[in-house]
Amino acid sequence: MRVMLAEDSTLLREGLVRLLAEEGHRVAAAVGDATALVAAVTADPPEAVVVDVRMPPTHTDEGLRAALEIRRRWPAVGVLVLSQYVEKRYAVELLTSQSGGVGYLLKDRVAQVGEFLDALARVADGGAAFDPEVVRQLLARTSHTDPLSRLTVRERAVLDLMAQGHTNAAIAGQLHVSQSAVEKHVNAIFDKLDLAHVTGYSRRVLAVLRYLGG
Repeated sequence: MRVMLAEDSTLLREGLVRLLAEEGHRVAAAVGDATALVAAVTADPPEAVVVDVRMPPTHTDEGLRAALEIRRRWPAVGVLVLSQYVEKRYAVELLTSQSGGVGYLLKDRVAQVGEFLDALARVADGGAAFDPEVVRQLLARTSHTDPLSRLTVRERAVLDLMAQGHTNAAIAGQLHVSQSAVEKHVNAIFDKLDLAHVTGYSRRVLAVLRYLGG
């Protein structure tokens, strides 16, 4: 796939360029700030971008704002955001920006090459990919929510994996159950979160947002 990178650390940026090239991907642009990333996407949109949350000049949220702009202007472009730490507001804002094609990984996850490449492929295909640690910390503040207390342990496990962006088939594989069993759990989750009869919105996304307290 064609990928663009925005990372102000030259060492990490060049490492990602080499990694993606070795995996057969084409890095169309590798830049050091968010403004340059948006300019590169404007000139020739790629299939996916990888961008750090904190970029020059202020190193606060330039990368996140660029990611949201790209999702708004080019919804077909997958966006994978990297962050040194779990920044809950940014994670929820990114998740709520679109129903798919987004991901949020901690930079430590890049060292797990298979997981990083899988996340990038998922967002490029319109799916979602959220770091398990990000999801865990987001969920920590919502465990008291009444509707969630009605979920069984297995239903919580299914919803946890849904929040990471996994499909029903992938969830079935991770939990070592059949896909039909996962579908039954998902339907039970919709029922317990009062989403069974919702129309016009993705019930899957709404369930995750309810779970994350977004």
